[in-house]
Amino acid sequence: MPTRTTLSSTCFLTLTVSLLFLVTGHQALNSGEYPVVVSTWPFLEAVRAAWRAVDNGLSAVDAVVEGCSACEELRCDGTVGPGGSPDENGETTIDALVMDGVTMEVGAVAAMRYVKDGIKAARLVMQHTEHTLLVGEQASVFAISMGLSGPTNLSSSESMEKWTKWKENHCQPNFWKDVVPVGGCGPYHAKDFVGLYDETCSNTTPVGNIRSSSHIGLHNHDTISMAVIDKMGHIAVGTSTNGATFKIPGRVGDGPIAGSSSYADDEVGACGATGDGDIMMRFLPCYQVVESMRLGMEPKLAAKDAISRIARKFPDFVGAVFAINKNGVHAGACHGWTFQYSVRNPDMDDVKVYTVVP
Repeated sequence: MPTRTTLSSTCFLTLTVSLLFLVTGHQALNSGEYPVVVSTWPFLEAVRAAWRAVDNGLSAVDAVVEGCSACEELRCDGTVGPGGSPDENGETTIDALVMDGVTMEVGAVAAMRYVKDGIKAARLVMQHTEHTLLVGEQASVFAISMGLSGPTNLSSSESMEKWTKWKENHCQPNFWKDVVPVGGCGPYHAKDFVGLYDETCSNTTPVGNIRSSSHIGLHNHDTISMAVIDKMGHIAVGTSTNGATFKIPGRVGDGPIAGSSSYADDEVGACGATGDGDIMMRFLPCYQVVESMRLGMEPKLAAKDAISRIARKFPDFVGAVFAINKNGVHAGACHGWTFQYSVRNPDMDDVKVYTVVP
């Protein structure tokens, strides 16, 4: 039978271990690893905006919204926010997503017209609906009803000039394949359907798959994808883009698709992606990255693995991902272009840009 001395020693040992666990946990939480902000591309002001927010104690979700909002306002590279990437009709629309890695809640908008605040609209979807994704003009109606400014013309003089030159070039390049245009810029009909039309239509020149990676690039097909780990170690991601330049109206890319443009899980880490979303969304690369890290893969290998899965099927695709685990270790991988991503953490005086080669 245990003596009083033995029981006392056991209790003391248990209390010591418990206190050690609490102290160790607290030290890990404030070890200097957090907060962290990571973003696709050298969008320095966006990362600084997110850093200011998270460093002042705001949540990861709030910081992501601050960072992506800054990029929207600055119209980063003309590919984020209003005033860029006109579609075939010359209109600019917005895709955006925000994801909370604690709750796994997602809010997103796609092909949103007349409202410039994409990331804020996405957060409103997450906060005030049971849905994940709202699209098109109804997404705009929702956003305006929730207090965002609009309706607003999202085109700019630059986007309209770009669109006009594209029209003058017979609407080339574009995203159609295996079609016959009626006139230089359509409407387009499937080649197999041409026989139902008159000779004027049947005498037009067929258009094959003229889409290629040559017109998928940094300044016409890009995304800000951002991940933030806040001071509590919680993780969130966000994405905002105005999509592919000269896209077919109604097109939705990977930007508002959870697991494709970005993904976060507090237990593991996060990922952000950029590039040819029409191809990348078929593979859910960011979901793949996070799940690979969950199985023990380091961020660098997880990122490379996700990209290689796409490249094996589409060797001409252009794209990239960054990966960050819950401890703040980050890496990137790319295919078809040189990729840069930006990081800010407590060890840095300012944002640092990392370059990744294919």
